[in-house]
Amino acid sequence: MIHSGGPVTTGRDAAREAAEHELSKPVYHQNDPGLLQRAMDRFWEWVGDLLDRASGSAPGGTLGLVAIAVLIVLAVTALWWRLGSPRRGAAGAGDLFDDGIRSAADHRAAAEAHASAGRWTEAVQERMRAVVRALEERTLLDPRPGRTADEAAAEASASLPDHTAELRAAARAFDDVTYGGRPGDADTYARLRTLDLALDRTKPLLTGPQS
Repeated sequence: MIHSGGPVTTGRDAAREAAEHELSKPVYHQNDPGLLQRAMDRFWEWVGDLLDRASGSAPGGTLGLVAIAVLIVLAVTALWWRLGSPRRGAAGAGDLFDDGIRSAADHRAAAEAHASAGRWTEAVQERMRAVVRALEERTLLDPRPGRTADEAAAEASASLPDHTAELRAAARAFDDVTYGGRPGDADTYARLRTLDLALDRTKPLLTGPQS
């Protein structure tokens, strides 16, 4: 339809709606960042604002903030060094042996090497493994994957009743250093070593292997 009498004018609201409608077409948004990218951009903007505010309030400005960050990293590193790496949790279900099959003599040698170096946690672990492996080699225990230290102590007590208390204490010490985060020490290792030697000389009751 042809209008006469001057140009056609469009109201402000109608013009805005027409522009919004036009700009909403997909062709104008093909190169827009995705939802994840927009979220990451917002996150880094927030981090930048946070660091700017922190540097403004920290003693020494940005340099002071860097010094504080370095101190935090050093503190975390020192704590990690002191406590060691995270120990196995429930995923291991308390398994006594965590690697391939080795003889009791191998475990004893490893225990003595750790003890000589002052690595008492590892020494306690290896000596307990030597105790259990020696009982398996003497057929007082059936070799069984997944056996825990507590299970080994309970089963061995049937044929070695005079050492029930020592076996339970040894299993508890193994669990404490392996899963409880308690460091081993020379006294604990000495008790395990004494138990290992005593069991080697003890004549068992003829009850057969425990399963």
